[in-house]
Amino acid sequence: MTPLVSVEGLTVGFTAREGIVQAVNGVDFTLERGAVMAILGESGSGKSVTLRALMRLLPPARTRIGGRVTIAGHDVLTLDQAALSAIRGPVVSMIFQEPMLAFDPVFTIGQQIGEAVIRHEGIGAKAARQRAFDLFDRVQIPLPARRLDAYPHELSGGMRQRAMIALALACRPALLLADEPTTALDATVQIQILLLLRDLQRELGMAVIFVTHDMGVATEIADSIAVMYAGRIVEQGAVRDVLRRPLHPYTRGLLNSTVQGSSRGQRLETIPGSPPGLIALPSGCSFAPRCRHAMAACLTAAPRAVEATPGHVARCVLVEPAGAAMISIGGSAEGVAGS
Repeated sequence: MTPLVSVEGLTVGFTAREGIVQAVNGVDFTLERGAVMAILGESGSGKSVTLRALMRLLPPARTRIGGRVTIAGHDVLTLDQAALSAIRGPVVSMIFQEPMLAFDPVFTIGQQIGEAVIRHEGIGAKAARQRAFDLFDRVQIPLPARRLDAYPHELSGGMRQRAMIALALACRPALLLADEPTTALDATVQIQILLLLRDLQRELGMAVIFVTHDMGVATEIADSIAVMYAGRIVEQGAVRDVLRRPLHPYTRGLLNSTVQGSSRGQRLETIPGSPPGLIALPSGCSFAPRCRHAMAACLTAAPRAVEATPGHVARCVLVEPAGAAMISIGGSAEGVAGS
């Protein structure tokens, strides 16, 4: 079966005074219809840029995009603006991190949702408003008739986020992109939004790519996880595989720095150092300067992707037979960067 989403060798660079900021460096993944994938990583790892590249929402004047992106049979990177506008909504849609910036402040919420439906489905204004009403009811917005006539600033943060979800679902997309949609919300509302998204995904049969820096959120919403670092996916697999047997030191670092039931009251481990600058990435593994397992081979060439078990892939010399043997014999590899 042909996957709904296929990304091959995706690269994204931004032109700056100092040079080219290489935000995404050869990303590859596929996503089946109805599946949910979380992209996980620190701020600046390339998660949001990857999502925007899938919809070609990055500023064309200063952006260089390479590779291939196919969504529901559409070769996204070769489409003209008219074709892009035609697939944004019915094929792929996006929930942004801050809905206050995504909505137009001079139109009501109902007008903006209705406009999207009229544009893509050619139905009348009355039918479009009914669609918006039904969506508000589905995303559990109280008093939907009144909220349709409200402006964005008249809704609370949680209600705006629900309205943003309704807008994203207005044209029944096959693929929903969610860019940290719960970051600005308090914990209680965050849980409500996550459960709502999961229920809607199952009900509508959508595929979802969910960007987050929170391991707990990824566990709650996703079937599979892709861990990004310095613009590359360094580990990918089913949620249970990545959580139970993390292969990459960066993934283990993220897990160890997350509060879990058994770790309450204990000092959390931290990942030393900072992510590398994206203008001049190191020639080898980008994580090597922060990794206590780094060895000489890590500094010479970027690690290749190795499938340790079916569907569980990592880019690390420790996953390769030679690296794994060094760890098992010596207890720990000779650290290049220190621990």
